[in-house]
Amino acid sequence: MSRTILDIHILQTVPPSNINRDDTGAPKSAVFGGVRRSRVSSQAWKKATRTAFEELLDPAELGVRTKKVVEALTQRIIAREESLTTVQVWPMAAEIVQAATGAKIETPTRKTTSKAAKGEAADEPADPQAPQSSYLLFLSARQLDALADLAIEGLGKKADPKVFLKDAQVKARAKKAAATRHSVDIALFGRMVADNTDINVEAAAQVAHALSVHAVDLEADYFTAVDDQNTTAEPGAGMIGTVDFNSATLYRYAAVDVNRLADNLDAGLNEDGDDRTKEPVRRAVEAFVEGFALSMPTGKVNTFGNNTLPDAVIVKLRSARPISFVGAFESPVTQGGTTEATEESQGHVQAACRALAEHIPAVEQAFGAIADHTWIVRAGKRTEDLEDLGEQVTLRELITRVGEAVADRLGKRG
Repeated sequence: MSRTILDIHILQTVPPSNINRDDTGAPKSAVFGGVRRSRVSSQAWKKATRTAFEELLDPAELGVRTKKVVEALTQRIIAREESLTTVQVWPMAAEIVQAATGAKIETPTRKTTSKAAKGEAADEPADPQAPQSSYLLFLSARQLDALADLAIEGLGKKADPKVFLKDAQVKARAKKAAATRHSVDIALFGRMVADNTDINVEAAAQVAHALSVHAVDLEADYFTAVDDQNTTAEPGAGMIGTVDFNSATLYRYAAVDVNRLADNLDAGLNEDGDDRTKEPVRRAVEAFVEGFALSMPTGKVNTFGNNTLPDAVIVKLRSARPISFVGAFESPVTQGGTTEATEESQGHVQAACRALAEHIPAVEQAFGAIADHTWIVRAGKRTEDLEDLGEQVTLRELITRVGEAVADRLGKRG
């Protein structure tokens, strides 16, 4: 059966930076093709993309991922019933979240203060804390709204939360609320709930770890900070330190299974089917293409100001499996594609574009995997080798045309 797959390939140069660091504070890296490469984890770019969604989509189309789900639900309940207090709402909210997701909900244990450890009285009594889940839960705005309505119903009856949730119909409504009306970010990136696999959502998007197209070396910046109150008689720095960094031309890749995205977004629509339309899918696809292309993880951004845009974006519409072209860089590119450091051969972007321009048609022809359509957004002379791969467009044109193509495919699917 024909599918609709979007492949997104991006070349992006990042100057000295540390946008995604490991447990030692150094930029993440990986060995690929026998050499050390710069690496940015898929989680980092997915988070950046989700953050970009806040500017691209209505809040009602998004979700929240948090352990503080009882607190989030309580805020919605009190927004509807202002006479209620948080302490009144917490027990009902906690029971409803636990019934809906299966997750264990408990009040977090406070760390023992130094005074308490010595047997002395604390300065002030601890403020009450909202119960939390034992792990992150990902719920959509509409799911939280449905759970809030259920909680208000129980609170209105002045019912004991545990007794209220023992009712089979009430418990079923709670589970249904968590399993339906998924947000765009849940539909794209998926959700796993270890204690209730029935509400798991298989992700429609796959995001690869970004890799540099060339070998990289780790560098360190030795810095000092001056104490502004020091006089000339007090030489020396107020503090000294080092921060690790590298710079790289990255190959970034993501794929979207549009059919799965449509199925995820269709889950739990009104029984009359009023909302069953290709428009939510189109908006989700357009937001993902724009958000993924323009986003940047924020690690150490104030230190390095590494706010670059892609050198090139290639989007392919397919009817079969997704295809990454990272193999174009299994042999690390050299400056300008040559070992001679001439004025014209400096940098890696041109060599990366040339490698892609050779690799993409070779793979597609060898395996009979020609894309149904290819759009290219590119900037500057260094990317000229890509111009024959597909239709050249601006980013705004790309977003519109991809959205139109997806809507057309879904319309034909019925």
